[in-house]
Amino acid sequence: MSRLLARGREAARLRRMYPVGHADTTALRYARFWVRVIRTGLLPRRWVVLEVAGRRSGRPIRIPLGMARVGGRWFLVSMLGECNWVRNVRAATGRATLLRRRAATVRLTEVPVEEREPILREYLRHVPGGRPHFPVDDRSTVEELAAVAGAHPVFAVARVGAARVGTAEA
Repeated sequence: MSRLLARGREAARLRRMYPVGHADTTALRYARFWVRVIRTGLLPRRWVVLEVAGRRSGRPIRIPLGMARVGGRWFLVSMLGECNWVRNVRAATGRATLLRRRAATVRLTEVPVEEREPILREYLRHVPGGRPHFPVDDRSTVEELAAVAGAHPVFAVARVGAARVGTAEA
C-alpha cells in the first residue's frame, strides 16, 4: 500500500511540472538534460530528440521524447495532449528531424483517433515518463484507451533519406 501511495505522489509531482500543458522551470531543466543524454546514442532506440521549427519563431525547438513501436513502425505520442510540439509539427506539415548520434529527417503523419489504442498501450508500457499524464495504463481495456485517444495526438514516423529512424545512426 505504501508503494502505491509513493507512486501516486511521484506521479502528482511529475504532473505539476506541466501546469496548463507547459513545462515549468524544473521540467525545462530535465528536458535539457535528457536532450544531452539522448544525443549520446547510448539509450535504447525508442528515445529520440524531436527537432521541429517553431511555428512563430521559425527557430528549431528540441524536445526529448519516447517512441512506441507497433507493427514494426515507430510512433510519437504527446503525453500532454495538444501541446506546443504538436502544434509546431502540424505547422511544419510534418517535416521534422529526429536526433540521436546523427540526425534523421522524418515526415510525421497524424494517426486517426480510432487507430491510436494499440499505440497508446505500447507507449504506456515502455515510456515511464508519460504514464502520470494518462488517466489509464497499459492494462486498461480497449474501451478505456479509446476514450482517451482523442486527447493525445499520435504521429507515425516515416524516414526521409538514408538514415534509419530509431537506430544508433538516427
